[in-house]
Amino acid sequence: MSDMPFQKLDVYVAARELARRVHTAGIRDAELRDQATRAARSAFLNLCEGLPHASPGMRRRHFTLALGSVHEAVGAVDLAGAVEAIGAGDAKAVAVLGDRLRRMLVALMR
Repeated sequence: MSDMPFQKLDVYVAARELARRVHTAGIRDAELRDQATRAARSAFLNLCEGLPHASPGMRRRHFTLALGSVHEAVGAVDLAGAVEAIGAGDAKAVAVLGDRLRRMLVALMR
């Protein structure tokens, strides 16, 4: 199976890792787990939809949606940490990865 060209980009790898980390983090609150997981997946999938687009406007639209989902995922995980539904180490790892992804998405929208 061959990769699509955008699958080799650091932003793609970071978004996929964010979705994986949130999924495997073991958030013990079902609502926060669902919200964080859906948001992380949305960030990844919107990025995937925007990367190959030829239209700058469509790329920006999808990257903006992805950025909002990154913020939502990180916020849900942060709240899970605040209510002790996730370990501090897992919450910190998601926050660091989320910030890295945020910076890349902002750069792509310039």
